[in-house]
Amino acid sequence: MDWHIKSIEETVENLKTSLNGLSAAEVTGRLEKHGRNELVEGKRKTAFMMILDQFKDFMIIVLIGAAIISGSMGAIVDTLAIVAIILLNAIIGFIQEYRAEKAMHALKQMAAPLAVAMRDGKPQNVPSAELVPGDIVLLEAGRIVPADLRINDASQLKLEEAALTGESFPVEKFIDPLDDKSASLGDRLNMAYQGTIVSYGRGSGIVTDTGMNTELGKIAAMLQDQEEMKTPLQQRLAIFGKRLAIAILVVCAIVFAGGLIRGEDALLMLLTSISLAVAAIPEALPAVVTIALAIGAKKLVKQNALIRKLPAVETLGSVTFICSDKTGTLTLNKMTVEELFCSGQLLISEDLKAVDEEFTKADSQLTRLFTAMALNNDAALDKHNKVIGDPTEIALFEIAADKGYVKSSLEKQYPRIAEIPFDSDRKCMTTFHKTAEGKIISYTKGALEAIIEDSGLDEEVKKGIHEANERMAGDGLRTLAFAVKEWDELPQEMTPENTEKGLTFLGLTGLLDPPREEAKDAVALCKKAGIHPVMITGDHPLTARTIATRLGIIEEGEEVITGRELQDLSMDEFEEHVEKIRVYARVAPEQKIKIVQALQDKGEYVAMTGDGVNDAPALKSSNIGVAMGITGTDVAKEASHMILLDDNFATIVKAVKEGRRMYDNILKFIVYSMTSNAGTVWTVLLAPFFGLPLPLVPVQILWMNLLADSLPGLSLTTEPAESRVMSRPPRRPDEGIFDRGRWVFILKYGLIVGVLALFFQAYAINEEMHWQTMIFTSLLLSRLAVVVAVRSEHDSLFQSGVFTNMPLVGAVILTFTLQMAVVYIPVLNPIFSTEALTLWELALTLLLSSVVFFVVEIEKWVFRKKNS
Repeated sequence: MDWHIKSIEETVENLKTSLNGLSAAEVTGRLEKHGRNELVEGKRKTAFMMILDQFKDFMIIVLIGAAIISGSMGAIVDTLAIVAIILLNAIIGFIQEYRAEKAMHALKQMAAPLAVAMRDGKPQNVPSAELVPGDIVLLEAGRIVPADLRINDASQLKLEEAALTGESFPVEKFIDPLDDKSASLGDRLNMAYQGTIVSYGRGSGIVTDTGMNTELGKIAAMLQDQEEMKTPLQQRLAIFGKRLAIAILVVCAIVFAGGLIRGEDALLMLLTSISLAVAAIPEALPAVVTIALAIGAKKLVKQNALIRKLPAVETLGSVTFICSDKTGTLTLNKMTVEELFCSGQLLISEDLKAVDEEFTKADSQLTRLFTAMALNNDAALDKHNKVIGDPTEIALFEIAADKGYVKSSLEKQYPRIAEIPFDSDRKCMTTFHKTAEGKIISYTKGALEAIIEDSGLDEEVKKGIHEANERMAGDGLRTLAFAVKEWDELPQEMTPENTEKGLTFLGLTGLLDPPREEAKDAVALCKKAGIHPVMITGDHPLTARTIATRLGIIEEGEEVITGRELQDLSMDEFEEHVEKIRVYARVAPEQKIKIVQALQDKGEYVAMTGDGVNDAPALKSSNIGVAMGITGTDVAKEASHMILLDDNFATIVKAVKEGRRMYDNILKFIVYSMTSNAGTVWTVLLAPFFGLPLPLVPVQILWMNLLADSLPGLSLTTEPAESRVMSRPPRRPDEGIFDRGRWVFILKYGLIVGVLALFFQAYAINEEMHWQTMIFTSLLLSRLAVVVAVRSEHDSLFQSGVFTNMPLVGAVILTFTLQMAVVYIPVLNPIFSTEALTLWELALTLLLSSVVFFVVEIEKWVFRKKNS
């Protein structure tokens, strides 16, 4: 039912009630029919089910299998390491999912516990949960609206609706029906919605909807319907895990069969094949992902971005569209006087900065204008010397004070003795002040039409004023006119009709919530990084266009779409244009879901900002939901993936950079681990075809896997961002882990390591050296060469800086030391089937293992030369 277009009489008739309220018996019957006025939660997962879900990932199943095999072979250390990784992953996943369930709880907290309703003709305190359609609810300042109401009585009634509609100012309510059936929630001025707060005045309303039928209930239903999106990395790792498991099984089967054909011992070949399978699995990958995400999240907190759901850090690196609120995120959320029209002159922001008290004294009209700004003003300083009051009045208060017209000083000269408050019908406010001579002076501010009506101004002058007003409005500024009138004594009849006629026009002010300085640089960086910044606002299209143009989001003449136009478009029609639209104005928060879905249907990754309750479903359904830390509601924060502690757009861009760095580092680990494992696999797989004995025994394979995958691999997560990280487009949504030539790198350099090892083995056997220990050591040290080489995709190690990642330096030194211990400590020789190498053997081993590093460096150098 569209209650906002119904008259009070129609509403009463449709709901079969009266303005004296319902009887107790009638309430009981309606409660049975409509149910309690409560938000109902859908079926929730138990904690046990959440824990169980953490072990369903294919990569985790593969690791569980590897742990069982390692344990059965007696490799206890390897088994414990894998089990620790699996448990760590499960704990973090459980915590994230458990926290995500809190959004509904936060929504419930918005409901008022008690309400005052007319029952049996008398006002009574009743539990809000027992309200039914047809109840008459009394409203007064400070109360939370307990259900959706059609206002039937309003005495200067104002509601704070920011959490539901995004409207930052209190909204005055009326009782008259509206004509516009499709009016947005924020424009339904005769309705009050559950969860909003009465900020001023009093009134009453007829309950139209309760429980899940309220606007708040619809949001609760949408929150329950919206499923969490899997992050790009989660999707890619799932595919990677399945393909890797199949490839490993095939290779191990070939190794086992080849060994048997050559007449090797069946048990030895089985153990070697199983060891190879365990070694080929990058079991440190879940730990690397978790640690990389945790490090990224810790860094981001220092940059005012709080990560609520750990995988969100990585998703940031894939973002292709950032859809941002205007107010407070792209702008300062502080009204400022941008332009001023006085004495026939238009002063823009640069001119205003040059205006001082001396300048104003040279122009009596400018003096009177700033005096009017200060005196016709209810803003004031609190005990902490902070200006409090209406945002528009604060802006006027501050510019007047800045030019030397301080309200407190002026009030001593011209004390306020009466006032006619602002009224939305006449759009004016008038204050009366006593002068030192005992006369009265009144200052009026408000809409231009009301101010210059009956002002006696020449038509040519009026035309100039209207042109200035239209110019300001065309620039998206909110205009206010000021006028003055002198009296011999205070008027007997204090009515607008008697006091606001025949005014002397003083001037016009143009106000705007200006864009943040850092937001302009952040928008430019977004574009450079191939990310499309989009502005979404409930504000006027002209204001939206002005801010978007100043920030560089759009160029002159580019399209701005309104909420009404968006409403008229089908999803198919909208999707044809959605990737080209950069500014949405007069958009209701619920329309954000349509924007998110349209972009996602086009294959884009979307970051969406929001602060209100109505934003929560869009935040949850987007790839990255970003809630405001300062102005955001608890519901928005609980539905989000990330919270901006400073409500600043530039912080999102910093977070994107961190997300790209983190994802790059995970890819570096995968390339490092798979290249190193490929080297070992090629060596073991090809040895029989060259007529060589098995180069490694099972314990050596497991030792390499444990040692090289853990410390050096994990330390790659601390690698700093590459210089080009924000100069390249986002990764394509369909880009796989092995795209951009990574699979070629793994196969090529794995093969180089393997083939070099086999030639080295043949040479060492021929020279009667300690060949197996040399192969074992060279393969392990080759892994260290690879980890240093993959620190940057294109930059040389010497460009990146040898010591810019100290954890990696420490890991390389420690790994080298532990390997030397295995080779040279006699008690460890029988355990690892090693023998002490001579100085010449060690020198040859070191030389061979460093070859891969120099080959990679040469390839990078060639690439840089080609692209310079």
